[in-house]
Amino acid sequence: MKIDEWGDLQIMARTLWGEARGDGAEGIEAVARVIINRFKAKKWFTGYRIEEGQKVADIKATCLKKAQFSCWNKNDVNYSKLMTVNEKDKAFVCCIKIAKKAIDGELSDFTNNATFYHTKQIKPKWAKHHSPCYETKNHLFYNDIK
Repeated sequence: MKIDEWGDLQIMARTLWGEARGDGAEGIEAVARVIINRFKAKKWFTGYRIEEGQKVADIKATCLKKAQFSCWNKNDVNYSKLMTVNEKDKAFVCCIKIAKKAIDGELSDFTNNATFYHTKQIKPKWAKHHSPCYETKNHLFYNDIK
């Protein structure tokens, strides 16, 4: 299958797997909340599809929005892996379950409305002068990035 054949669930699950599979269920859920929070925010970081001439906020488009989730960058080490991962991978199965819960509105927002995050190994320019609102094993989350 190809990206354009996958719906919200597949794209979100793959995004979670590509971004947070090493962070355990809590970290995966936190990234899922970021995706849902971005989708609901309807700001510059929200992805849209065109439907009957109207822009409609879209989970898939939010995940695939250029330069927002690094696992979808074609030069990212995770890109080729997330294109081929399947249900034989236990972490991916977990990501599918969490993505479904998030899409169905069954995932509470314990991240304090975070819309951005990064791994603890890097210090991106956009995070300078901002304080994390939530933290997992591998990631710092922010709710004050405009």
